[in-house]
Parts: sequence; structure tokens; C-alpha cells
Amino acid sequence: MSRKSKGINAERELVHLFQQNGWSAVRIAGSGSSKYPSPDVLASNALRRLAIECKTLKEGKKYFSEDDVSQLKEFATKFGTESWIGMKFGGMPWYFLNLEDLEKTGKNMAISVDLAQKKGLKFEDLIGK
Repeated sequence: MSRKSKGINAERELVHLFQQNGWSAVRIAGSGSSKYPSPDVLASNALRRLAIECKTLKEGKKYFSEDDVSQLKEFATKFGTESWIGMKFGGMPWYFLNLEDLEKTGKNMAISVDLAQKKGLKFEDLIGK
């Protein structure tokens, strides 16, 4: 399975999780290839709106450019949503991190398994269950 297919499947899994828990959610196809900022998933209930950039890795650390993070912030501000990074490391549950919790690594930012476990919210915590 290609990396792109794994990413799409992870995004769909997350949409299903939201739907199964009483939220509405959609996957934004082509979110990484548009010239306009857009997240991978939008989710909402009557009280909250979330813009989520989804990433999946077997292990290690995922790096984000300042531009990637600023585009998610820009979209969230204009669309009136909270901005989150959803991380899924092989065989582990989803972890959701606020942009402010990303580790600064010079010009980039990163999320490691350790950081996700320390500062991230699990899905149930994110949706308040």
C-alpha cells in the first residue's frame, strides 16, 4: 500500500470515528495538493468545530514546516475552527496535539511518539467523552 493510500485510509478512519460518536465529519480530498490552505478533516458537533491535519507513521518523528503550521492556523482562523494535528503511530491510538504543543526544531516543528503521549489528547478526550 502506498503512503498516499495509508494517509487516505487514516483520514477515513478518523471521519468514521467522529460519525460513530455523534459528530459530523468530512475528509477534504486533495487537501495537501491545493494552492489554498485546507486541513485533511473537518469535524463538528453543535458546540465545536475542528480542523485536523492528519499524519500517520509507523514510528519515529514527524516534521512540519513553519509554512504547513501557519497554513493550518490561517484556515482555522478564517473558517472559525480549532486547529489540531492528528497523529497515529503504528498500532497506537490517535493522538491530537494543539499547534502550540509541537516541538520546535530550528525552522521546523515536530511530533514524536513521546511528545504525542505526553501532550496529546486521545480521541475520547478530544471529543469530551
